[in-house]
Amino acid sequence: MAIRNVLLMLSICIPVFVHASELVYTPVNPNFGGNPLNTSHLFGGANAINDYKGPQEDSLFEQESALDRLTSSLQSRLISQLLADVGNGNTGQLITDDFILNIVDDSGALLIQIVDKATGETSEIQVSGLTPD
Repeated sequence: MAIRNVLLMLSICIPVFVHASELVYTPVNPNFGGNPLNTSHLFGGANAINDYKGPQEDSLFEQESALDRLTSSLQSRLISQLLADVGNGNTGQLITDDFILNIVDDSGALLIQIVDKATGETSEIQVSGLTPD
């Protein structure tokens, strides 16, 4: 018992040196300041849990033929030219397989009339204020 008391007294009297430092958080993700070497590991883990499967059929994305692209480009260019000519006081009409486009400058108001050839439906767009007052 005496040895136990002596050991207890020695353990209390002997200074114990403990070295400690503050805890510092370091992020794992490289986007938030983490180690850039973690990129492939994080990307691989994200791909492992990704269960999305893309569409299997390529028919959802039909590619336009070169002739269709050229036709669309020419129609766009002609419509642009008609709209530019209206600023010079000219009027114009564009007739395609699907629609008729009439562009008229009505004393400072731009009137665009679109007629669908298949259904006969007509849409009109009127923009005023072309000429400064």
